[in-house]
Amino acid sequence: MAQHNLIRVAVPVPLRRLFDYLPAGGPLPAPGCRCEVAFGNRRLIGVVWEIAAPGDTDQPLNKLRPIERVLDSRPVLDSDLRELCQRAATYYQHPIGEVLQTALPVLLRQDTPADRPGELVWRLTARGRFADPAQLSRAPRQQQALTILAEHPHGLSRPMLTSLGLTSPPLRALEKKGWAELVLDEPTPLPPTSQSPLAEPPLTATPEQDAAIRAIIASEGFAPFLLDGVTGSGKTEVYLQAMAHQLAHGRQVLVLVPEIGLTPQTIRRFRSRFSVPVTVLHSGLSDRERFKAWCDARDGQARIVLGTRSAIFTPLAAPGLIIVDEAHDTSFKQQDGFRYSARDLAVWRAQMLDVPVVLGTATPALETLYQAQSGRYRALRLTHRAGEARPPVIQLEDCRGLPADTPLSPRSLEALGATLKAGRQALVFINRRGYAPMLLCQDCDWQSECGRCDAHMTWHRAARELRCHHCDHRRPIPHRCPQCGSQHLRDMGAGTEKLEALLRRQFADARLIRIDRDTTRRKGSLDASLEDIQRGGAAILVGTQMLAKGHHFSALDLAVMLDADAGFLSADFRGPEQAAQLILQVAGRTGRSDRPGRLLLQTRQPDNPLLQLLCQGNYHRFAEQLLAERRQTGLPPFGFLALVRAESLQPDAGLTLLQDAGDALPLDGGLQLLGPVPAPMERRQGRFRSQLLLLAPTRGLLHRQLPPLLAALNAHPLARKCRWHLDVDPTDLL
Repeated sequence: MAQHNLIRVAVPVPLRRLFDYLPAGGPLPAPGCRCEVAFGNRRLIGVVWEIAAPGDTDQPLNKLRPIERVLDSRPVLDSDLRELCQRAATYYQHPIGEVLQTALPVLLRQDTPADRPGELVWRLTARGRFADPAQLSRAPRQQQALTILAEHPHGLSRPMLTSLGLTSPPLRALEKKGWAELVLDEPTPLPPTSQSPLAEPPLTATPEQDAAIRAIIASEGFAPFLLDGVTGSGKTEVYLQAMAHQLAHGRQVLVLVPEIGLTPQTIRRFRSRFSVPVTVLHSGLSDRERFKAWCDARDGQARIVLGTRSAIFTPLAAPGLIIVDEAHDTSFKQQDGFRYSARDLAVWRAQMLDVPVVLGTATPALETLYQAQSGRYRALRLTHRAGEARPPVIQLEDCRGLPADTPLSPRSLEALGATLKAGRQALVFINRRGYAPMLLCQDCDWQSECGRCDAHMTWHRAARELRCHHCDHRRPIPHRCPQCGSQHLRDMGAGTEKLEALLRRQFADARLIRIDRDTTRRKGSLDASLEDIQRGGAAILVGTQMLAKGHHFSALDLAVMLDADAGFLSADFRGPEQAAQLILQVAGRTGRSDRPGRLLLQTRQPDNPLLQLLCQGNYHRFAEQLLAERRQTGLPPFGFLALVRAESLQPDAGLTLLQDAGDALPLDGGLQLLGPVPAPMERRQGRFRSQLLLLAPTRGLLHRQLPPLLAALNAHPLARKCRWHLDVDPTDLL
């Protein structure tokens, strides 16, 4: 009977369809198994999607090839994940084969066996288990390693050690003493569900926290929650107690965070609270480490799975709860290739698995807030900070009279000095790395522009180069103006590097800690800097958005924020919303203990009514005003968007392609086509970019227009001369 069936395969190619193959003989592979197939003159690893009858194909049977071989005896993608991938491929109009490339670990996109790999772990020897950490008082790193290994008798892998801030030298030193050893691990036996998963007792919940915990625990089946809590209100404690309930019943918990930087502190909280295996999935791991973590989750060895965006595709043996922390963050939206939203997929997956999902944030995205207001999500509010902490005070600092080459106002410098004198910490926040955003010739007005992008090249003084932050083009600092030969070159604006230099001159004896992408490139450097901050003591922190999210700095009393105006002047309609979220997140890093926190917001538009409203600290009033404006214009969440962007070597090719494709659509039912127009940054990486925006009053109307639009784009003669992509529910229009 097998020879009469067809095997429909999802192949990793940029074509929105499945491909039919004949069986290779033997038992038919189950859907979800990998197979090797001939595709043109290549051999590719695809995924069996379904078994079809011969009459279901539109190809002559004698033209079909057999699959080369089946790689798996059991599916690597279970039915729930296949359903999620299919729904995502349909919704985002992306080829299913490429969706699966995102869903599978790199090693499973190849012909690597899908069995759980062995892994080397560090653990204490019998002698080490009886060693006294006090003996290592003069070797604090070894003492820390001994203590942490004692807390994890089954051993810790390299990624786990890195996430906990441990490096190889102290472990090797313990090995020489005979106290630690590097061994091949074996699967950890799962604790019986009758055994408590807690390693330490929970904190006493506030009345608001208790109500939220009870609501989540009492939910049966799929239930979407918006945990809407001001910064410092104890959202993490709500997560932990809701997780404890699921873990006690033998179920797994999937937790998504927006960035790798939040992973170390989160995993420490989980490991100190729970006695169950925790695994981590993010892009900082090696391919083998990610594969091992994926297998641990699939086989049920990992009871808590913590990861960034792509972890939403992790298989779970016994799913019980999904949590999305900092759910407003735009990092959950993939900005290239398969442009999916992990936040939205988390809700879909929870619905498919019939489990609750919690979206936690202090500043909900307007779409999420609207879902709660309309009753689709249940809102759980935490309006007060935990313990004795009070809400931060936000003060506008009028910088209209401040010289352009003076990034910090006298009042800001005075506040920083007073904070240091009190032995506390202050944060100077600017979302721009490098020394200065541009170089300028004072004689002919030449500017350091990128030759491939419509952008200035940033001066990185330590690296002695100009660098484009859009295409990463680099060139040496010119000694003379390339245009007129003048030596009168000066820098304009400021980045983290210049602020660090300025503050070192101003506060010569102060401890300065700078955190941005340039200072955290080396593995473990971010963890070391965060650990330095957590030690307390007077310090000035200089940083970018990496410091604005989710961190708990108990000694931080003051934040000074530069260039807060940018988002309110953005060409993107989401600019004010995202600027407000960032401002409140930065403010929320301060005053996390019993001392008051304060944010000085440097601005050149202090009369902006939205900015003044935000200074009251009430995000919901601010959001209501933005929602009223969105309702009038029909923009999300009251309308639905799709963006088509074309890139070409000639400035008019993309515009023509988008214009002709848009002309093929019927403008009925309220569908609007905005454009095509040049993108706000028209030239990037040497290509000219054009974009067409589709705005529809209903999701159904928008999605009915996407297939004919894609067909028109594919059939157009210019499609071969342009690169183009579709972004459904775009979060970045620039």
